[in-house]
Amino acid sequence: MALAPIPPLTSLTADPLDVSNWLLTLSRVRMSVHGRDRLPPHQPMVVVSNHRSIMDAPLLMSAVGRPVRFACHHYMSQVPGLRNVINALGCLPLDAPDKGQTAFFRRARKALGDGEAVGIFPEGAAPMVSKTAPDNLNAFHRGFAHLAMRAPVDELAIVPVAIAAHRETNNSVVPLRLLSLFDASEPLFQQPGWHPAVFYQEVDVMIGRPVRVDDRLRSHYRSKGTNALAAEIAQCCQDEIATLLKQGFY
Repeated sequence: MALAPIPPLTSLTADPLDVSNWLLTLSRVRMSVHGRDRLPPHQPMVVVSNHRSIMDAPLLMSAVGRPVRFACHHYMSQVPGLRNVINALGCLPLDAPDKGQTAFFRRARKALGDGEAVGIFPEGAAPMVSKTAPDNLNAFHRGFAHLAMRAPVDELAIVPVAIAAHRETNNSVVPLRLLSLFDASEPLFQQPGWHPAVFYQEVDVMIGRPVRVDDRLRSHYRSKGTNALAAEIAQCCQDEIATLLKQGFY
């Protein structure tokens, strides 16, 4: 993959998609993308995926071929250097765990209202702080479904995507408790052990069947009960990604 030089990561004019492609070229990862024809052509979308590596956001952005405003952990916005990277990628930092997520969801809804794509990792941060197998999939939180249902747009798509790593390295990089210096409110940083870092070498990215969110589904959302339908959507996306992972590895 040959790319023209991009502006420095500190530049406010750097395109997040260019930054993603540049980071992937630098990492020399071999990526195959399957199911691009399933992507909605010109509308807001919520991308959901399994999550084990700091490479996931640029990988998914490159796979879908457009900038995606990925949610990222609060502490990442507090660490010098790392903060520059997530800003260049256009990420939306979550609020601190003890503050709720009102500000994050407000920013995410605005991005969707502006026609952008927003990315959510519904497993949360747990798979990032413990060593997991490439086909591991934790239960999904349903916040992304509520976000999609309440977005100020007539129609959007929730796009489930599976990341199947066939070759990777997994290293221990920093004690978890050291990260509490940047986010003392995160319970995951109060445990012993080291934060792993997964770097892909060869990976398949498989785009699943989108869930179409329109007036009809929103009416069902209101009449059936918001939590009930959100839970159904979360389970539907989790099942789709689990199926794609199974296909990717077997």
